[in-house]
Amino acid sequence: MFGFNMFPETLRPFNVQYKCFSVSMLPGNERDDVERGGKIIMPPSALDQLTRLNIIYPMVFKLTNRLTNRITHCGVLEFVADEGKVYLPHWMMHNLLLQEGDFLNVESTSLPVATFSRFQPQSPDFLDITNPKAVLENALRLYACLTTGDVIAIKYNDKVYELCVLETKPGPAVTIIECDMNVDFAPPVGYKEPERVMPKEEDMQIDPAELMPEPTGFIAFKGEGNRLDGKKKKSTSISEDVPAPKSVQYQRGIPDYDYKIGTLKFLRNSKPNSTKDTQGKDGNVEFKAFHGEGNSLRSKKA
Repeated sequence: MFGFNMFPETLRPFNVQYKCFSVSMLPGNERDDVERGGKIIMPPSALDQLTRLNIIYPMVFKLTNRLTNRITHCGVLEFVADEGKVYLPHWMMHNLLLQEGDFLNVESTSLPVATFSRFQPQSPDFLDITNPKAVLENALRLYACLTTGDVIAIKYNDKVYELCVLETKPGPAVTIIECDMNVDFAPPVGYKEPERVMPKEEDMQIDPAELMPEPTGFIAFKGEGNRLDGKKKKSTSISEDVPAPKSVQYQRGIPDYDYKIGTLKFLRNSKPNSTKDTQGKDGNVEFKAFHGEGNSLRSKKA
């Protein structure tokens, strides 16, 4: 009567069941970009139906395997699949416990924007990467969302590394499109902390005096004694009571604090002390053998 419906029917969300296949089954050239990311390929009819529904962009879908109650989330890359089929990355089919041709429920949904995520590498080989955060950031550009419990796969230097999503904030499933997300890593599976080898303490510390050279030159009473009657000296000789000469006393050197770079100093023998230096504490001149002046008994000729 009025030409339009004043009370339109509430639009339902997108909820369709498809047969799922891995990306390797997709006709045409090999699609490495799909295998390395977290997005799926859907049929053109899905795009036509989505444009008629009240959905939130960017498109995010909830994938459910009803036989095992396994759930994950993903984005969509293209709408070029055959009708009734969807193509998933291999790691996603492994998480959902799906086989080729199994039925998969695809439902449109909305997720909060990620603020934090924590990953655990599944092999210690991940530590060989020089900058793992930069590698992960570059790999996550092919993902639309993350789900706690999923094991994602990233490829770097022709090698595939698996990472388990341990935690996501603010919810168990988050979207990572145009977001500022903090990333943290847990110790890899099978990783062991290297044992710290403590240095062994020396049993005996070497005395610096033992490293000093033995005294040379004249040493009093160092020789052996002989009796005039030819008899051997007794074992309890007085000479044995004489203590053995001590080694040179160790003296620690004093650094030259006034040293200037590029100069050399040659040490000379010190000058003899003056008469003032030879005086004792009482003011008397100290005795020195053969230090006096000589006198002749003969008178000098005129």
